Amino acid sequence: MKHLILCISLIVSIVQSAFGFENENLYTAHPVDTQVALVNPQMGWMLHYYDNSIRNYGSRLEPSDTVDDFPGLSVIYLRIPWSYLEPEEGKFNWSYVDTPAQRWIDKGKRIAFRFTASETGMKYATPEWVHDAGAKGYFFKRGQIVEDGPCWEPDFGGPVFLEKLENFLKAAAERYDGNPNVDFVEVGSLGVWGEGHTYGSTRKNYPFEILKKHIDLHVKYFKQTLLIANDDFSYQEIDYETWQEMLNTDAYKNFPESRIIAYALKKGLGLRDDSILVLAPPRHYFRDGMAQAFWHTVPVIVESEHYGSSKKRNAWGDGSMFVQSVEDYHASYASIHWWPREFLEEQRQIINEMNMRLGYRLFPVEISWQKEGEIDKSIEFAMKWSNKGAAPCYPGGFIAVTVKDDKGGITGVFVNQSFNVKSLDVGPVGNPPIQEIQSTFSFPENMPKGTFEVFISVGTIDGTPVIALPLPDNDGQRRYKIGKISIK
Repeated sequence: MKHLILCISLIVSIVQSAFGFENENLYTAHPVDTQVALVNPQMGWMLHYYDNSIRNYGSRLEPSDTVDDFPGLSVIYLRIPWSYLEPEEGKFNWSYVDTPAQRWIDKGKRIAFRFTASETGMKYATPEWVHDAGAKGYFFKRGQIVEDGPCWEPDFGGPVFLEKLENFLKAAAERYDGNPNVDFVEVGSLGVWGEGHTYGSTRKNYPFEILKKHIDLHVKYFKQTLLIANDDFSYQEIDYETWQEMLNTDAYKNFPESRIIAYALKKGLGLRDDSILVLAPPRHYFRDGMAQAFWHTVPVIVESEHYGSSKKRNAWGDGSMFVQSVEDYHASYASIHWWPREFLEEQRQIINEMNMRLGYRLFPVEISWQKEGEIDKSIEFAMKWSNKGAAPCYPGGFIAVTVKDDKGGITGVFVNQSFNVKSLDVGPVGNPPIQEIQSTFSFPENMPKGTFEVFISVGTIDGTPVIALPLPDNDGQRRYKIGKISIK
């Protein structure tokens, strides 16, 4: 009989453990993922408010319309020619970017920049006064240098151009470097559309030292803000006949090692690929292999072709390869590269699917703690956490337990400063690695006694919440209620 009772007790214990039932002394929370899109630092959807001109794609939006209904929108992307911002040497018109930026900053969103120097849609993306100051350059029509071409592109290695560019970058950095509202700045001063290549303009190649110079100028002045390199810098290292041949064959799968991309990584830059779904599958994108060197330490950005153009050339398909690009690149950001409302209306399912993996998605699988604690004594919190996203949590953060009374007053804040969520590994869809974290906290002697609600959050080392979690019961400050505790 004793053996039977022992066996029954053992079975009950196993079942309780498997299904997460509480025991007599522990409170165990098993949170449920709300499946909501998250807006967090260094991840999310980017709205192309300016896209190489001031006409695309924010121009149809009313000043009061911040596209709040787009799930996961976190960054307003301002890709704008230099000539708009410095129409006269040393005289700047930052209102072009500050005006739209403030609309979204007021909503808790962030901004990003690409300052370009060559465009196919305007004569002088580099200010005309730079040309007049003696900067060498070339008039072109798309893909060909011609004397009477409609657009002018500077010699990207010319001394006058580089001198004037450096002055501009210095002024831009004085204004925006280290600004907490700026997520990243791209090295967009070389190549047509700021993409690092000249395939759509002069088709001139530039040596490594010139490419390096453009990266170095940005690194010199943007010391605190994340910088991003374009994967197409690497096209400068092959001739355009070879490039075209690669695009028309399977050779793109074996793209050669890039010296300039390796240099960008060494200098701490992230990576952007602007060519997702420019071509139809199986040539839907080329550089997911290149991204593998980056994503472990710095963010990767995937930009689709202009959505309408991609559909017209039958490259978009059902959009599934845009979803897959998040997995293959371990992407932190994805582009809204079209009129945002049209894109949202037609691709809501794709957007929702991508939101479950784009960037990081921190999730507490299980949290256990003693139901009762005593002043001046320690208490244990046993936690299991995972990152359900495709990319690491680059900003990092610390797990905090906050205790509140029945009026919502904070009576205790306890932070595990020995564990940074940046270290949570990523895994495949539906199977993220789980990390166990043990925390020991002590109650201060002036803490009130009674029964309190327990909240979990991730943020700064002082317990200030920063990162949104996919949990219910948000207190409005990114703390999430998970249970109760009694303090004696």
